[in-house]
Amino acid sequence: MGNEMSQCVVVYAKAPIPGEAKTRLIPAIGAENAAMLHAALIERALENAVQTKYTVELCCAPNADAAFFEDCADTWDCVLSDQGFGGLGERMLRTLDELLSEFSGVAIVGADCPAVSHKHIREAMAKLDRNDVAIIPAEDGGYVLIAAMKTHPEMFTGINWGSDEVFHQQCEALGKVGLRYAVLAPLWDIDRPEDLARLAELKPPLPFTLPRRFE
Repeated sequence: MGNEMSQCVVVYAKAPIPGEAKTRLIPAIGAENAAMLHAALIERALENAVQTKYTVELCCAPNADAAFFEDCADTWDCVLSDQGFGGLGERMLRTLDELLSEFSGVAIVGADCPAVSHKHIREAMAKLDRNDVAIIPAEDGGYVLIAAMKTHPEMFTGINWGSDEVFHQQCEALGKVGLRYAVLAPLWDIDRPEDLARLAELKPPLPFTLPRRFE
């Protein structure tokens, strides 16, 4: 893939606002805890991203105006951008198209998967030597990273975001438009209360303390 600076890793993140962040976890741990956990996950994603030595961008929803995002930019020396309008597929396609005019490879990683290390990101980017797209699936049926060196306007068409069919639907969409793709080993993410116990597996641990019943 050439010079490392010709690649970019983009962390997709919503602002960690209580009541709006990690809403599936709110019934289990409360809105404040869910927002604090989300902030810790974003920080871990950025920490892993900067270790790749690629250019790092934090792509924010709804926009980059939150003070938290400004603090992240200062701490990790990353570029801030807005996700903008549209559904998730529309936003990701726009991000890829914009950045691939500048970089030879771009990876988008969500903030829900603290298990995505810098090694996983680099492995996915390396797959672009022989593929148009690389994907790291999530164990729950979604995916936690998509990297691309080429796009197609319909590459995110027909995907029921938030369902357990996202990964399979994404592969079908890529096949239909003729994009070659590589699939890496699946990783776990934090979407549901039953996922919280997995946080104990992280090394180093997140700077977040779960309510006692989840420890």
